[in-house]
Amino acid sequence: MTQHDHVGLSVADLDAQRAFYVAALGLSEVEEEFSMPEAGVRSTIIRSPQGLKLELIERVDSLPQRFADPYDGAGTQGYFHWAIAVDDLQTAFDAVLSAGADIVSSPADAVRPGQRFAYVRDPEGNLLELIQPARP
Repeated sequence: MTQHDHVGLSVADLDAQRAFYVAALGLSEVEEEFSMPEAGVRSTIIRSPQGLKLELIERVDSLPQRFADPYDGAGTQGYFHWAIAVDDLQTAFDAVLSAGADIVSSPADAVRPGQRFAYVRDPEGNLLELIQPARP
């Protein structure tokens, strides 16, 4: 059996990104914190009450990835974006914007009938896709 556990995200500012993800997605429970001062690394795993988990890893002198067009990330091999299923797309979209995200694409119909989606960038430019599944 396989099951998703968490996503790891390298960040420039662990404290600022944690504050964003707490406000944007409700990832307010700290599951684990780790520090290796000799390597300049700090890490935390935060989760929502529903179990969604994200590990934020800060390393001194890490280098950012920046794309003029957020979809250019698909031109670099590796993880492109994090897709998160939400119950109400407009409510989730408004929450991430209020927390400091930038709009990439506003809520719209997806390819699958009845499904809706939107893309945003977190404060450090990481691409998030919010997906509202089709209603039964």
